[in-house]
This record gives sequence, structure tokens and C-alpha cells, in this order.
Amino acid sequence: MDRRLHRRLKRAPAAAGAWLCCLAACSPALNWREVTPAESGASVMFPCKPDSDVRQVPLAGAPVALSIHACRAGDVTYALSHADVADPARVGPALEALAAAAAANLGGTVVSQRPVVVEGMTPHPQARLIELQGRLPDGRPVNERAALFSKGTRVFQATMFGAALEDEASETFFGALRLP
Repeated sequence: MDRRLHRRLKRAPAAAGAWLCCLAACSPALNWREVTPAESGASVMFPCKPDSDVRQVPLAGAPVALSIHACRAGDVTYALSHADVADPARVGPALEALAAAAAANLGGTVVSQRPVVVEGMTPHPQARLIELQGRLPDGRPVNERAALFSKGTRVFQATMFGAALEDEASETFFGALRLP
């Protein structure tokens, strides 16, 4: 047998094993899909098929229909909420109210925040990505990341929360937000 061929065949199992490991590492752990929730005007990537609900809630001093689209993948919940506050003067207070509600729901505190830019959004000083730490009702610790932004009089909150939030999933979820 040719000496070079013999060396290649000897290395083939190791190369195949390395190739399979790379393939496994590159395979998606989450089943991402683009979703355009009805009447939202938004496009978002969810790692699972979201369920939808509409609730009447008080927001910035008036009742609104808050649409919620959410799913759970592994130990993390992903959600997009949106509502039309009908008055441009209510957008800022509504974004503040959404941030306050996120912290109150967890009994948590904001540990960091930074401006957020979503393609197609209306620039607003209250648009930001916040990170919170808190506790679930059963006392277990939980982390949350929430992007708060608007387009016109429609306010949005894109959220992921769970015990541990992976940066790659966060980048995919928040990075894919669009308001065409």
C-alpha cells in the first residue's frame, strides 16, 4: 500500500471524529424561525413557536390592548409585547411603565441598561435594553433582558428571561428585531 494513502487512512477516524464534533457544535440548539405577529408591524426571530394573547392593561394612565407573543425553549422564555398608546405624548411614559413592570414582576433590580436601536423604530430617549436580576415567585433566581422601543405610538417590549441567558441566543433574538 502506498505510504501516503496508509497515513491518510490511519488519520481518517480522527479526522471524521473532529468533523462530527464540529458539525455537532455548529448545529442549532434552538429552532429559530422568523415571526411577524399580527398587527405588530414587527419581525422577530423566536427559537420556538409562540402562542399569542391579548390583555387589557393600564399603561401610562390609560387602558390599552397589550398583545403578547411568547414561547419557552429550554429554561428560557422569549416574548414580544406591543400596544398602541394612541398619543405620542404617552410613548415615553409607556416605555417607562414597561421597564418598571418588568422589574416589579421579578421583584428585581436593573443591573445594566444601554440604548437600543431596532431597524425601523422611532428614535426615543427611553428606548433601551435593560438587564435585570430578580426572583421567581417560588424564590428561584432569574435573569431578564428586555428591549423597550417604539414606532409611532406603538410601544414594544422584547424579552427573554430564565435562570441563565446565553449571549448567542440573546444576540439572535434581539439582533433580528425589525420594524419594516
